[in-house]
This record gives sequence, C-alpha cells and structure tokens, in this order.
Amino acid sequence: MDCPSEENLIRMKLDEVSSIMHLNFDIPNRKLTVFHVGQIDEIERAVIELNLGGTKISTERTERTEQTSFKENENQKRILWSVLAINFAFFIIEMTTGIISKSLGLVADSLDMLADSFVYGISLFAVGGTLIKKKRIAKLAGYLQIILAIIGFIEVLRRFFGAEQLPDFSTMIVVSVVALIANTICLYILQRSKSKEEAHMKASMIFTSNDVIINLGVILAGILVNYLSSNKPDLIIGTIVFVLVVQGAFRILKLSR
Repeated sequence: MDCPSEENLIRMKLDEVSSIMHLNFDIPNRKLTVFHVGQIDEIERAVIELNLGGTKISTERTERTEQTSFKENENQKRILWSVLAINFAFFIIEMTTGIISKSLGLVADSLDMLADSFVYGISLFAVGGTLIKKKRIAKLAGYLQIILAIIGFIEVLRRFFGAEQLPDFSTMIVVSVVALIANTICLYILQRSKSKEEAHMKASMIFTSNDVIINLGVILAGILVNYLSSNKPDLIIGTIVFVLVVQGAFRILKLSR
C-alpha cells in the first residue's frame, strides 16, 4: 500500500466484509489498522486476494466504539465535501477561462482539478451504495479523464504545428493566482482537521499540494508567454499537466477492477 489509489482499492475490497467497523490507513508506513467485530479470517482472505503483499502484524482488543468511528467519518466527509466543492468550482472556472483565453495550461489545470474532484467524490457519491456502483463510478471517471486528456494532447499538437495562437497571458496569471489562493485555503482546511494524520486525509493534502505546484507552473508559463511572445511555454505546461491527468485516470481505473 503506497498510494491513495491502492487505499481506495483496499477500501472497496473490504466493503464486502460486513464485520468491519472502521479502517485507519497509514500509507507512509504501509500499514492498515482494521477495527472489526468477530473473527479476522474473512478480512485476511480479502486482503490477500488483492495481491498487494499484505500480512497480519498483530491483533488486539480495543474500546473504540462504532459511534466514535461514525463521528470521525462524518467530520472527514464534511471536510472532503468542502475541498471537492472548491476543486469542482475551479474546474469550471479554469476550463471556461482557458477556452476563452486560448490557454492550454489553464485547460489542463482544470482537468487536474476535475481529477481531484473524482478522487474525493468516488466514495462520497457512493456512500450507502453497492460495491458494483462504486466500481462503475470509478470506471466512468477514469475513462472520462483519459478521453479529455487525449483531446488535450491533440490540441497541443495542432497548436504546435499550426499557426501560432498566443494565449492571453494576463488571464492565465490572474486565474492561476486565484486558483492558487483557493488551493491554499483547501490545504488550510485539511491541516486544521483533527483527522489530518489519517492516510486518506494526508493523501488529500498531497493532491492539493500538487495543485499548488501546478498553479505556480501556469503562472510561470504566463510570464514566459508575455516575455517570449510565444505560446510554447503554455503548450509545455499543458502537456505536463495532461500527463499527470492520464496517470491519475489509470489510478482511478485500477479501482474499478
């Protein structure tokens, strides 16, 4: 277990086990703590079937209650809903301004925001649903991202080999600065969470930190577009982010298997 995709893969697999009350992931240390009632045999079989090299370290009794887990989960859901709403709102804003300003950097960044929204939303939208429903949502999200990224790559090639279209650098910079502020707010919300040490919350902070880096990249590209009077910096940053979107899509598709 070394990435958020594998965490979601394990979560969906263990959804089949009714005795599980709560899961606590520690991705950096590759550890999973399972709070459950009854025997552990079914849980061990489910983990082994994933072929991720999982082995039981120890087992012990605990006073942790289902009510405590429920309250923690509800708090985490509220935080993730807030982050999802911000990401999806900026997907719409950046996609719209990217098309108007002819900036592939903004368009690509908007797809990265959409990718994060998918990651945050897969479990939230499927709460109370079946495992099959979750897998269908993951598959739809993954394929949609790949299709959008392919369209983006085609547009990069068209602009690279066709007549040069200079994007509106000022729009690139202003929108990316606002997106940077929004992502900083997301990081602040996540870091203030009492559950920030749990792995999936840490993963959310990693996603948002990556968005901050991408925002800075688009700002730099906008400055270079103005300085060099060339669309190449915009095409380069757009290509880099499209690659990141495709990588995220394959991670999501892994969840639908």
